[in-house]
Amino acid sequence: MPVAVLFPGQGSQFAGMADPWIDHPDGKETLARISDLLGWDVVEICHDENALGRTEMVQQAVFACDLAAWAVLRAEGTTVDVAAGHSLGEYAALVAAGALALEDAVAALTVRADAMGRAAAARAGAMSALIGLTAEEADEVCDVAGRGDVLAVANENGPKQIVVSGSVAAVERAEELARTRGGKAIRINVAGAFHSPLMASAQQPLREALSRVDFHKPSFPVVPNASGKPTLEPLALRDLLSRHVVSPVRWETSMRAIGDLGGPAWFVEAGPGDVLSKMARRCVPGSTVRAVGSPAEAAAVAAELRQAAAEGSPVPSQRETGS
Repeated sequence: MPVAVLFPGQGSQFAGMADPWIDHPDGKETLARISDLLGWDVVEICHDENALGRTEMVQQAVFACDLAAWAVLRAEGTTVDVAAGHSLGEYAALVAAGALALEDAVAALTVRADAMGRAAAARAGAMSALIGLTAEEADEVCDVAGRGDVLAVANENGPKQIVVSGSVAAVERAEELARTRGGKAIRINVAGAFHSPLMASAQQPLREALSRVDFHKPSFPVVPNASGKPTLEPLALRDLLSRHVVSPVRWETSMRAIGDLGGPAWFVEAGPGDVLSKMARRCVPGSTVRAVGSPAEAAAVAAELRQAAAEGSPVPSQRETGS
């Protein structure tokens, strides 16, 4: 029974998302520690909808809430076999696994958010989820709608759920084409064309920031967005993380890789919302999926996992889950 913890990224935010965690000592301590590192109060910012619309604020706020949820899960005795994070959620996965120190993750995320914010300001962009199209159809839409412009597949989120990213005009054309092919298009609440060539100017500052911090062998495998394959190799984790602002998030591949580790998979989403839970359910039918958005939910999930272990469900060793 592989148990995976999933950390959401930008787009999952909502006003007040930090509030549930301040009622638990471990969640409160995590939020306070990250606030001290940032020099501003995460809980306060999570009540400011204008701030949550700014890349340089919302990325750190989601990251803090992800790790507050993880701190509570861990305090409840939850152990996992593998971690993955969607886009900026990958930083939370790396911290949870011990591959990246919290201080280094906050510093790198600060560079990342600033560089991505500047890239977004330099040229307006957008992202949209195309629902109901196959990967081949989404590629065709990108080819047609992006002709002479910037448009790329940014997220491969699940069966017939592809996110495109690029210039505003190209994304609008892609949305219209998707509708004419029987699909739906849902504009995503982000400030720029993330995971597209429009983020190219953000890659070098991030690469330089990551080169200055130490990556350690994680205590359990992490699945990088850029590869979709679990790994325990610190150098691979650094390299793939430095690429992911312009690379697609291979989320469906990542979920299937976790599902292939052996036995019915458990997916536990730690952080704001339940978007990743819905994706995991579609990607790995038959898996058990839980979203943890409060200490009470964390306690309930921990109890479920203990019961599953007591019933003798096999849990693979790290040697079986990592490379």
